[in-house]
Amino acid sequence: MNTETVIWNPETLNQKIRHNIQMKKIYFLSFLGALLLTSCEALVEVDNPTNQLGTSQVFEDAQTANAALAGLCAGLRDQSLVSGAGYYTAGTLAASYAGDLDCYNNDQNGIMDIYLNQQQQTNTVIANLWNTAYTQVYYANAIIRGAENSTALSAGDRTRLKGEALLVRSLLYFYLQHFFGDIPYTASTDYGHNRDLSKTGAKALLELLEIDLKEAVSLLEDNYRDAQRIYPNRKVAELVLAKVYLSQQKYQQAEQLALGILQSPLYHFQPDLNEVFHKTGSHILWQLSPQNSGDATKEASFYYFSGAAPHAYTLTPDLVSCFADGDLRKQSWMALASFNGDSWYRPNKYKNLSGTNTNEYSVVFRLEEVYFILAEALAKQNRTGEALPYLNATRERAGLTALNSLSTEDFMNELLAEKRREFFTEFGHRFFDLKRLGRLDELKTVKPNWESFKSLWPLPQKELLLNTSLYPQNPGY
Repeated sequence: MNTETVIWNPETLNQKIRHNIQMKKIYFLSFLGALLLTSCEALVEVDNPTNQLGTSQVFEDAQTANAALAGLCAGLRDQSLVSGAGYYTAGTLAASYAGDLDCYNNDQNGIMDIYLNQQQQTNTVIANLWNTAYTQVYYANAIIRGAENSTALSAGDRTRLKGEALLVRSLLYFYLQHFFGDIPYTASTDYGHNRDLSKTGAKALLELLEIDLKEAVSLLEDNYRDAQRIYPNRKVAELVLAKVYLSQQKYQQAEQLALGILQSPLYHFQPDLNEVFHKTGSHILWQLSPQNSGDATKEASFYYFSGAAPHAYTLTPDLVSCFADGDLRKQSWMALASFNGDSWYRPNKYKNLSGTNTNEYSVVFRLEEVYFILAEALAKQNRTGEALPYLNATRERAGLTALNSLSTEDFMNELLAEKRREFFTEFGHRFFDLKRLGRLDELKTVKPNWESFKSLWPLPQKELLLNTSLYPQNPGY
């Protein structure tokens, strides 16, 4: 392992990681300065030093180490694969790609091309998504390394910091793999090693994530270190591991993890539809707080428009039509907006705009997803009778009648439909579910430019030019 000191400097990270082949040191995002100003709500305030701080100094005490982790948390919230909404986030782009959002932004061709399923390897939005994710992977790696090498932190702090960073890194890799297929995997901060990385096959990557997440589970505790659940705990790591197991078709293991989460006294199903996105719910496993008190969530501000034509995204007629008239989610989680005789539905799960938000954070994981993981794992073991209660829970909360005995095929069809209604515009569920179940070609009925090879996005052309070990390009591009 490279033992050089890692320097944390926000101005130089992206350029030096990606372009300066002769560089001998990794430069890394600083929790100092701007990142401290945009960190998560519970971040301990730290005086800003001058310009740079070596890794050994960052991990001399828990206060500065926690600040570094909070900087990673802030980056996830502001722009990342895990952000709730925006032009460069997985949830918005995947929902647009998979037929849940119509795009009205004509100023950014990369975004429109993704919506039209016409992306190419020169797409700047895809390149941004890739670069941001790998920047945050390096950030997580530096925290892991700093925690491992620290002689000043307590054993408990080292364990927790490593576990949380491992979890975040695994989640980023999981999303990257779904979008791009075979991708580079690294646990190193050694630039000489990382600059020439070749791709890891999707199957092998999932096996590495299984190992990493098992370690994260062993390092983390069930108890949250913040009452508002803005930092992940062991159950969040178990949830992500269960998602990996579904992708590996390890249904018994996914079932066991999901059951363990549901049996935890920390969590309870939320019976009130209007409380699902309120931050105090015991159904929430992990959420991200806005930058400042009173700020709107990313979801509330990004999707909002009124008294004008839409400027970003609206819900597609195909999505809206899959809701029965009596479905309470259509009434509560969508808002009708009209202008000059035209009408559109916009997402309305988060309702508080900036200056009025006192009770909403961006929910990353909620208990309802665990219900669907368990339902799918049981159905794939031909145990649909046991799975039905977990599918019916969200239906009945939405005012729909419970489903009775179903074949495995019919059950899976209903699960996909119900999960689409429950999780629309939340972190790309529709795209990832269709892909995992081998049903992405169903998009042909609503996406005229859909072709089977587009189940993968192209690797960014600039990355291929910088690192020829990433060849070959994904088929079709």
